[in-house]
Amino acid sequence: MNDIVLPLPNHAAVPGITSVHEQGRMPLIRQYMRIAARWRYVIIGAVVASVLLGLVATLLMTPKYTAISTIEISREASQVTDFQGVERETSVADQEFYQTQYGLLRSRTLSERVAMQLRLVDDPKFYEMFGFTSDHPGFQLTNGRFSASGRDVRQRAAGEILLKNFSLSPTRLSRLVDVGFTSPDPALSARIANAWAENFIQLNLERKVQATSYGRNLLQRQLAQLKERLDTSQRQLVAYASAQQIINLPSQGSDGRGVTERSIVVDDLAALNAALSQATADRIQMEARYAQAGSGGGSTEALRNQAINSLRQRRAELAAEYQRLMIQFEPEYPAARAIQSQLTQLDRSITREENRVSGSLRADYLEAQQREAALQSKVNQLKESYLDIRRRSIQYNIYQQEVDTNRALYDGLLQRFKEIGVAGGVGVNNISVVDPADIPSVPSSPKLLINLAIALLVGLLLGAGIAIALEQIDEAIADPTEVERRLGLSMLGPVPKVNDVTPKEALLDRKSDLVDAYLAIQTNLAFTTEHGVPRSLSVTSTRPAEGKSTTALALATMLARSGKRVILVDGDMRSPSVHHLGGVSHDHGLSNFLAGQDDIAPLTFDMADLGFTAMSAGPIPPNAAELLTGNRLSLLIERLHEHFDHVVIDSPPVMGLADAPLIASRVEGVVYAVESHGIRSTLVKTALARLAAANAHILGGVLTKFEARKAHYGYGYEYGYGYGRDKAAEAKG
Repeated sequence: MNDIVLPLPNHAAVPGITSVHEQGRMPLIRQYMRIAARWRYVIIGAVVASVLLGLVATLLMTPKYTAISTIEISREASQVTDFQGVERETSVADQEFYQTQYGLLRSRTLSERVAMQLRLVDDPKFYEMFGFTSDHPGFQLTNGRFSASGRDVRQRAAGEILLKNFSLSPTRLSRLVDVGFTSPDPALSARIANAWAENFIQLNLERKVQATSYGRNLLQRQLAQLKERLDTSQRQLVAYASAQQIINLPSQGSDGRGVTERSIVVDDLAALNAALSQATADRIQMEARYAQAGSGGGSTEALRNQAINSLRQRRAELAAEYQRLMIQFEPEYPAARAIQSQLTQLDRSITREENRVSGSLRADYLEAQQREAALQSKVNQLKESYLDIRRRSIQYNIYQQEVDTNRALYDGLLQRFKEIGVAGGVGVNNISVVDPADIPSVPSSPKLLINLAIALLVGLLLGAGIAIALEQIDEAIADPTEVERRLGLSMLGPVPKVNDVTPKEALLDRKSDLVDAYLAIQTNLAFTTEHGVPRSLSVTSTRPAEGKSTTALALATMLARSGKRVILVDGDMRSPSVHHLGGVSHDHGLSNFLAGQDDIAPLTFDMADLGFTAMSAGPIPPNAAELLTGNRLSLLIERLHEHFDHVVIDSPPVMGLADAPLIASRVEGVVYAVESHGIRSTLVKTALARLAAANAHILGGVLTKFEARKAHYGYGYEYGYGYGRDKAAEAKG
């Protein structure tokens, strides 16, 4: 059912009334503290139960031991040789490298390998230790042993068991990794932790060798392909050279390292060209010598000729002798004539020798000229041959370049193939064991203090959850602010619960908390209408025993003490109670007037101790609702107003009866009493809806039997009622 929101009076300035907006501003921490205080025993019970359960569970747990082996994973492997593997080199800033290594440490392949190495696959005690059971035929024991047929299944199961109990803890800002294993057997934990680290190192080496093997196989296939291409290109080159008669000889390169090919024609052309140059130089030299010899005056060759020089020396001697004889004798002198004859003979000999030298020079010149012409002709022929070879060598050079390229590729791959073979055989590793695992002497779990702390935390959370859930499902009105928030009623004020005394006795004590509470309610009622406290009002509640009769009695008492003439009418003709307060019977009262008696005086009685007049319910009628349906109640209220300032009617409860709505429709306003922690808000809403259907004007709500210590939020109600009493007592003392 939807909440019934009734018109609320303006009471923002009224002391003791708290608005919904003020309640909304209440800090959450204070609300939770109030909830915790209210449901403290539930929270304490949940905490105690959780701690006890945690203690029992810890004591019943099987002790487990964790062995840890520390390994170092380097980004770059130590280079034993200058050869490099085919793996991609990892950058220093490449964080994916370590994440990959951690994933490899948690791989199923590694766990199954450890299980196989330690022979855990075929050990029934291993599966029993970890509580593993399976209906697979591979786990059926025959004579205490497993069958060989289900080894693959057991291997997978053993690997999964190891992975579940395996732990990996990288050390921050370092290359160290702690590899741990937990089991009920400390020795087994140490064996598995050490085996895990060793097998990880072996797998790392095997992966590198396998990667190198892949590279070698690839290079081997490529080498075969390049070898075939090189052979083909060489055969093609030789065939073309043979067809074109191209003959090249190997020669040393200019750098002294490479070997190139050189054509024979080039070598011949170079040799003949050098010989031609020399022949030309010789011819020029012979031509110069010949020209000098033919110009007269003696050539240089004649001057250097020894025979001619000897003849000339002999002639000079004879000429000197002839000149000496001429001084003494005549030319006809026999001795002189003899000398003259020798001179003539010597002159002919010198001339003959000079002619012979000149002829020799001419012959040498002609020979040099012929030799030069022959060489020039041969050089011209070789030039034509060289140009022809150059034209025919274009395709040859193309074939030669292809051969050279294929040979370079083949040689490079062959060298790489050899390097990979050496690097793969060295077995470089970048992982090493720093500290092997020792057999643990102290269990790693269970840890009593940690488990108890967890149990305590769980208990607190569970208790808090239960308390909040109970708070949500609790529909009782526990706080004055909830009268507004849940019911939509204007809050007239709370009334404290009275213990050890009757309500009448508490009202007679003008310093009691009950008197203070109803004085505040009377004050708030004065703001509900333009003329102050309504002249006629009824007090009702949802069900019996909620404090409505006490509220009606108290309101009548407070109004009487304020100097007003007040009459209290017991409108509950089904369960009358006002006559008990006056010590009279209910033989005469409201039912008599409603039945037709017009004389009111015999129907009332005085309550001198409280200062007002009262009217009992009268004899209990067969059906009270029938008496209330007429206009007699309205007539009674009009006649009572002639003698009294206020008419207060103690109305019966709303639920299940038609009396309260009928009375509420006849009075100026209704005061609704709600028992604190005594009734569900949904019932109150239903009752208020019935009053609203009867067009009743509800003045506000009174929260009866209120205990401030049980309130959700609290606004200091426990302090206001006793304000100033201690000081007054001290003054009297």
